[in-house]
Amino acid sequence: MSSHGLWVERYRPQDLSTYVGNEHLKSKVERFLDDGNIPHLLLYGRAGGGKTTLAKIIVNNTECDYLYINASDERNIDLVRDKLKTFASSVGFKPMKVVILDEADYLNVNSAQPALRNLMETFSAHCRFILTCNYVEKIIDPIQSRCQTYKIVPPSKKEVALHAKTILEKENISFDLDDLALVVTAGYPDLRKVINELQRMSIDGKLSIDKDGMIHNEFKLQFLEAISSVTDIRTIRKMVADSNFTDYTELFRLLYDEIDSYGKDKVPEIIADISQGSYQDVLVVDKEINFIATVSNILRRLS
Repeated sequence: MSSHGLWVERYRPQDLSTYVGNEHLKSKVERFLDDGNIPHLLLYGRAGGGKTTLAKIIVNNTECDYLYINASDERNIDLVRDKLKTFASSVGFKPMKVVILDEADYLNVNSAQPALRNLMETFSAHCRFILTCNYVEKIIDPIQSRCQTYKIVPPSKKEVALHAKTILEKENISFDLDDLALVVTAGYPDLRKVINELQRMSIDGKLSIDKDGMIHNEFKLQFLEAISSVTDIRTIRKMVADSNFTDYTELFRLLYDEIDSYGKDKVPEIIADISQGSYQDVLVVDKEINFIATVSNILRRLS
């Protein structure tokens, strides 16, 4: 791995001029910054699209004290009662306080989120909340109604490629454009993942990729996208057959590891489907048929 420190942090944009994508939002954010008055914000969209980066740009360019918390680490009501309330109610030295609550959709909808709603109301005069989440439908309506809500759209593949190219050049990494295109395609639209993969593959000043591995990764991303979109099973069957990917144990594991990205409100049932299919994988002769049958069950649950 090239260089010290994580590239994803070193090259995280610090202001709107270097923020990649979401041009439609920049003028709105500029108005917040010019006015010095940030509303409660709810930023949602898929992982790696720039939600946290935009939230940090806002607080870093505002005269405020701020607290950052990842709700996936602390998702119960104690977080709201202790850390958030203590911060919101304490004496500050700047005109405003801001809480960035990352991955807020992990907060319990029956306890932590109602408590957060009350906190937002009680301290709204001097404390603002910027919430980020992957699934806006997992945020209770009383919180959504108190926020300006914006969908964060991943940057285009061209924007990701240009940003990745700039990073490699600044790190003095030699690279082949075709290799860079493979890394971008395999990781897109998750910019964070693309940057992490570039750093991992940059060895002794050169971008060195496993092309077969990258092609397999690209297939897995396309496969997950097809599941998320509840694509017709015939299309997915052809995709799997054409891929020449035969490690079905790995594909079952992929379905399990990424279940939060597609499972919606059917996660327990889908876990049972994956468990049954994975068990049968050891017993059956035709593993492809068994895998496609499992995927078909999952799609029926999601449709």
